[in-house]
Amino acid sequence: MYRSHNCGELNASNINTEVTLAGWVQKSRDKGFMNWVDLRDRYGITQLIFDESRTDKTVFELAKTLGREFVIQVKGTVIEREAKNKNIPTGEIEILVSELTILNAALTPPFTIEDETDGGEDIRMKYRYLDIRRNPVKNSLLFRHKVAMEVRKYLSDLDFCEVETPYLIKSTPEGARDFVVPSRMNEGQFYALPQSPQTFKQLLMVGGMDKYFQIVKCFRDEDLRADRQPEFTQIDCEMAFVEQEDILNVFEGLTRHLLKEIKGIEVDKFPRITYDYAMKTYGNDKPDIRFGMEFGELNEFAQHKDFPVFNAAELVVGIAVPGAGNYTRKEIDGLIDWVKRPQVGASGMVYSKCNDDGTFKSSVDKFYDQADLANWAKATGAKPGDMIFVLSGPANKTRAQLSALRMELATRLGLRKPEEFAPLWVVDFPLLELDEESGRYHAMHHPFTSPKPEDMALLETEPGKVRANAYDMVLNGNEIGGGSIRIHDKATQQLMFKYLGFTEEEAKAQFGFLMDAFQFGAPPHGGLAFGLDRLVAILGGQETIRDFIAFPKNNSGRDVMIDAPAAIDDAQLKELHIKVNLA
Repeated sequence: MYRSHNCGELNASNINTEVTLAGWVQKSRDKGFMNWVDLRDRYGITQLIFDESRTDKTVFELAKTLGREFVIQVKGTVIEREAKNKNIPTGEIEILVSELTILNAALTPPFTIEDETDGGEDIRMKYRYLDIRRNPVKNSLLFRHKVAMEVRKYLSDLDFCEVETPYLIKSTPEGARDFVVPSRMNEGQFYALPQSPQTFKQLLMVGGMDKYFQIVKCFRDEDLRADRQPEFTQIDCEMAFVEQEDILNVFEGLTRHLLKEIKGIEVDKFPRITYDYAMKTYGNDKPDIRFGMEFGELNEFAQHKDFPVFNAAELVVGIAVPGAGNYTRKEIDGLIDWVKRPQVGASGMVYSKCNDDGTFKSSVDKFYDQADLANWAKATGAKPGDMIFVLSGPANKTRAQLSALRMELATRLGLRKPEEFAPLWVVDFPLLELDEESGRYHAMHHPFTSPKPEDMALLETEPGKVRANAYDMVLNGNEIGGGSIRIHDKATQQLMFKYLGFTEEEAKAQFGFLMDAFQFGAPPHGGLAFGLDRLVAILGGQETIRDFIAFPKNNSGRDVMIDAPAAIDDAQLKELHIKVNLA
């Protein structure tokens, strides 16, 4: 037995107990006649003491050779610690070591294995197995485990059954790019790695597994950012014989359960807003409602006042920033430069200060009088001491720009507090969206989403106005889950493929198996998938998902630790019937 206890559980109640511990050397302090070693494992740190007068000479000398991250086993007696450390659970005791075994020596690590490390991100990614020994990463992985266990517990208690679906599937033209896998036994043919188990979970509903879930790995070959990885994990769920309200209630319950069990927070209210309201009020379909700064449309009060910029705009819209009335001109100019950045793309910004005495001072006083500016304040909900920032231009583009500014200001003002949680549902998404380049409609979610029954007639005449039976759950400005009621009959599914530009032959080649299944008694069904990585990060108070994944990729999609992706040799390529031309 390598250990009788772990390094985080011993305390004063164990004094005079003989114990065996094993772990890594965090650090040692050699005082000549006395040597202290901090021994670390996943559970904590226990201090070891080697005393020249009480420790065997051979053991005492061996202890002096220990370096950082050596793996050791010790046997000894728990004794009271003279200089107690109230910051750790084991701070009242130490181990007077009688036996020491070096299980494995270690090179000096390339960065310190401590909470505040001196290692940069690149070096820590290269030596990720060392980074995992640090408390911030280790605790993030343990936190992820706790969330996953609570998900399984909640869903299992509701009679959901976890079913595994295939990883080697068929490539489809919808959605992001697939990762493809060549088939050695089928020359010139390829599998795809799943972007989601969508069609398989629908087939499980046809098969009578009326409550399915899976914590499943998914793959998308797309550009990366802080909250996106090429391989990610979904909490994937589907239910049969349900309507939208049934699904919203179940997964409100799951989110409420997680917030209570993981964070100790009770959340009763899950507001529901439509997609159109979200876009008009917040400029995006995943609004952060922990703070105000809702949009106020100003066309009525800003146009036809001899200010050509506003007169030529499709939309003039502003937000009231609380307490920003004291911003200096330098701070305002900095924000104007910020919205002009290519990432935002605004051509400029107008502002109006709401003075404490009820008057206004704007950057366009030449064109607008106090009554006009008072209307701006009323439309945006501005109060004395606030500042109104106004953008104008094409409606969709301007809303997106103001949304970016709203989030940036909220961050600067400390309004996006990670310990506060504000979930909501966004419903009634458009079924289709027009690709301006190709002139074709694409499914906003996926081609299996059911249209609202009352909008079916619009498919022929105004497809862009058809609403989907779809819904997203948003938490703190992040989409954490989304789903829909599915199409469950062949005729409607064929119609959907038609409006997405599929020929009958293309639809049959890609999804014939699903439409065939619908002919054998497919029940009404719908579902939802949560992004586990993003959900865990938000619950953990972070915006980035990387530290909640054991072995993440970098922003180029590379695993720098194992150096992947990598070339394969000519023999493998030949076996897979692949010719590579690197010229």
